[in-house]
Amino acid sequence: MRKLLVLFNLLLFVNFSGNCQTKNLKPKEIVQSEFGNILDSLKVKGSILIYDVKNKTYYSNDFEWAKTGIIPASTFKIPNSIIALESGIIKNDATIFKWNGEKRKFKKWEEDLTFKKAFQVSCVPCYQEIAGKVGVKRMKSYLKKLNYNGMVFDSLTIDNFWLEGKSTFSQMHQIEFLERLYFSQLPISKRTEKIMKDIMQLEKTENYVLSGKAGWGMRNEINNGWLVGYIETNNSVYFFATNVEKQETNMEEFPIIRLNSTKEALKKLKLIK
Repeated sequence: MRKLLVLFNLLLFVNFSGNCQTKNLKPKEIVQSEFGNILDSLKVKGSILIYDVKNKTYYSNDFEWAKTGIIPASTFKIPNSIIALESGIIKNDATIFKWNGEKRKFKKWEEDLTFKKAFQVSCVPCYQEIAGKVGVKRMKSYLKKLNYNGMVFDSLTIDNFWLEGKSTFSQMHQIEFLERLYFSQLPISKRTEKIMKDIMQLEKTENYVLSGKAGWGMRNEINNGWLVGYIETNNSVYFFATNVEKQETNMEEFPIIRLNSTKEALKKLKLIK
């Protein structure tokens, strides 16, 4: 009887140890040269990074690029929106930003915008208003709470530190943050989480739902573009962070390049058709 008990405990220990090791396994990194071919065909340089949660596997054409900190540009509107909602500066997704009639960089910003619309058209003046109201001390406190590191700012740069300056966030960090948001691992309310998941939705089909946020900044005087987010399929969720550079471009072409390159990479992995 004692031998059976010892054997049973041993089997339990082995099973428990195996499960722990599986949970703590470092994700695999697989170089996907096809992603590089996609970027070459679009005449841009950069990295496409996709994370398969179920199989704990990263795919990218350039992992060195994917691990390099780059200014987050308007992808920072994700944590900025969370902070706006959690602090009460923004009441809900229908909160209105009043346009004061001044000329803005884009025509789509020259109107009264709901919070949801301001996020989706990436209204920089709207989010500069939010950051100013949050203030330096509260912004730093919330970013620490969210474990969103790498932002460098003070009272002089509180309204533009995500667009220019020394703030950096890598593609790997983007995915890690989005994964925590998606799986309810951020220290935020369910209400804020629900609003964020709603305003981030980009495309919905019978086979998948695509959510995310684009960004545009400058890196070494070269146009640098982001598209970060996740795609929900029938049986899983995959996270992505695309970062590309192009020396000469225009405001209409660059957003299309970011989206098309990401979707082509998702097709290569047979996640969408």
